[in-house]
Amino acid sequence: MRVAFGDGVIGELPAALSTLGAVSALVVVEEPVAEHHDVVAGLAAAEAAGVHLARYVKGPGEPTFALADELAQRVRQEKLDAVIGIGGGSALDVAKAARIVADQGGTAADYAEGARVPEQPRIGLVLCPTTSGTGSEVSGASVLTDTERDRKIGFGHPNMRAQHALVDPVLTHGLPPGPTAHSGVDALAQAIGACTVTNSSPLSVALGLEACHHVAHSLREAVADGFDADARRRLSCASLTAGLAMNLSDCAADHALGQALGSVKHLPHGLTIGLVVAETLDLTRGDCADRLERVADALEEPSDGTNDGSRAVHAVRRVLADLSFPTLRDVGVTEEDIPALVESAMGEQSYNLDVDCHDWTASEVEQAFRAALALESRAAPLRSV
Repeated sequence: MRVAFGDGVIGELPAALSTLGAVSALVVVEEPVAEHHDVVAGLAAAEAAGVHLARYVKGPGEPTFALADELAQRVRQEKLDAVIGIGGGSALDVAKAARIVADQGGTAADYAEGARVPEQPRIGLVLCPTTSGTGSEVSGASVLTDTERDRKIGFGHPNMRAQHALVDPVLTHGLPPGPTAHSGVDALAQAIGACTVTNSSPLSVALGLEACHHVAHSLREAVADGFDADARRRLSCASLTAGLAMNLSDCAADHALGQALGSVKHLPHGLTIGLVVAETLDLTRGDCADRLERVADALEEPSDGTNDGSRAVHAVRRVLADLSFPTLRDVGVTEEDIPALVESAMGEQSYNLDVDCHDWTASEVEQAFRAALALESRAAPLRSV
């Protein structure tokens, strides 16, 4: 994989397609950025270089298995050489799934269920994120909704990664406060998870801590002013770095509980992670206190002499409070939802529980959900002195 980062790198799209030998491509672009000046210019430059582009503008909503299969069929029917994904995590995820299905046959569900294992693809893939959160542009994972079973399912393989990731912070300028906060907190959770999961490594920890540091210096500012170029640049760097860290390890328990919320309540991914990240960390901190102390340092939480991981939890709660992040109550979760949420987290979403530093039980998953549900509003913890 080749990664290009910086203002204006969307202009490298023609060169990226050239290295893939692609003379045609399906462009999966999300509706809010389809007319963005730099996106339009990047695609026009590719066409001027002789690449035929077939466009699909993705509307709002989470990506589905059916859409991935539909896009794959279009790639095959039109005999396109590559797929370009431009947008947030949902556009990039469905582009990844569509490319592998178009290249190797079957359906997206076949790869999610393990009936097929992706081989080295022949069809090229270029991904250009327009949000700063999932790091999907550098991961081999895809999260899609199975509308028949009404569930979100994540799956992945190294051969699903793109050959080129063009991370242009300018494409994130003007993103509204809500999506900025949701995606930024997702990046923060991935960065922390890369430090604490059982399959973490010195390199995933190093990248995760660097991502935490950049989040601490950019997320609040980017939410306050969507056109703050420096904040957008640092937040894009945080998202990319967290995505690379996740590639070297995995996400932690917050993603199991968050994706359960996505399945049961049909909520956007980044939002779901922020709804439960502090509560899952608070329950697991005793198993990874030493690593969470380093996370707290990266987030610049003052020392309080505890050394039990609680300082990192305080730091995360402070970020959420500063962003006025919603609570479970705010998004309509009730006591009646908890059994289904626990079942989902312990079932199809359990992988991230399995790799977490803590050995989770169903009662503890319920405990974390109930702790999150008990919050009526976000209040910043008292600052240590």
